[in-house]
Amino acid sequence: MNSSNPIATRYMGLDLRSPLVVSACPLSSNVENIVRMEDSGAGAVVMFSLFEEQIREEARLLEKIGESTTNSFAEAGDFFPAADAYELGSTRYLELIRQAKERVDMPVIASLNGCTPEGWIDYATQIEQAGADAIELNIFFIPADLEIAGAEVERRYIQIVHQVCEAVRLPVAMKINPYLSATGHIVRSMVDAGAAGLVLFNRLYQPDLDTERLKISNDLRLSEPNEIRLPLMWIAALHGRVNASLAATTGVQGGEEVIKYLLAGADVVMTASSLYKHGIEHLRTMHNQLAAWMERKQFQSVDNFRGILSQRNIADTTGFERANYIRILRKAKEGS
Repeated sequence: MNSSNPIATRYMGLDLRSPLVVSACPLSSNVENIVRMEDSGAGAVVMFSLFEEQIREEARLLEKIGESTTNSFAEAGDFFPAADAYELGSTRYLELIRQAKERVDMPVIASLNGCTPEGWIDYATQIEQAGADAIELNIFFIPADLEIAGAEVERRYIQIVHQVCEAVRLPVAMKINPYLSATGHIVRSMVDAGAAGLVLFNRLYQPDLDTERLKISNDLRLSEPNEIRLPLMWIAALHGRVNASLAATTGVQGGEEVIKYLLAGADVVMTASSLYKHGIEHLRTMHNQLAAWMERKQFQSVDNFRGILSQRNIADTTGFERANYIRILRKAKEGS
């Protein structure tokens, strides 16, 4: 780590010049955008997600071609979405990683989005060969089947982490959602399975209902600062208690949220929504806000204040426990 850089940090063993990381989003589907991210102060970029369906569709198309050349073509079903329904094909995704690594010095982290181990193992190896510095696993799995128990959901997560970590030598981060029954337990189990980092939390994009057209609405809503509290609580609870890096995401719009997450114990803070709202160069603004706060508080480095408000490092832990819940309700009642 560069000792002359006060905001330098480490994430999953990687040296970053800044704790500001661009989270997985379509902005990284263009190599010129990735260059702008680094120029604006990003410490790393998580690439736009490659979906398991893309991998399966590519395999299906290759099989279809093979069958047609041997005069044994059987009409394929249309279970999987068409390849052009995705912004990036898997082959182009690998090429984008190679191009990015040629243009920037910051770590380039690939993102795999899926729900089964089989869809990821081989492709994780190809991503490693393409030159990515790490892999972020994003499991988008909603257990709507009423027969699936919570233990089975957790088993699926652990199996994916273990198999991917066995397949590659790259550090692997796990991006999890906040709806698991025992977050602390499954985080520790993921670390035991090989995860080098945890990203808290994945925002599951939930549909809305259009009452006029009687249709499901799938509009995308960007995160807001008021969404910070749940991941903030868990970052503070996990800091210093698991042997893995912690990445905070959700609700980051400016330097204020970055500072809060670092105080709670995050190693890096990820954002995408703020870049959609204010442009990629907004990274520079957040960087300046962080640096100005550190100077005002006389912190010489991020390490000087990281985690000082975590559960492990504060004397009054009621801020994270049931007593504080009762205290908040009492204050609300007194103010009504």
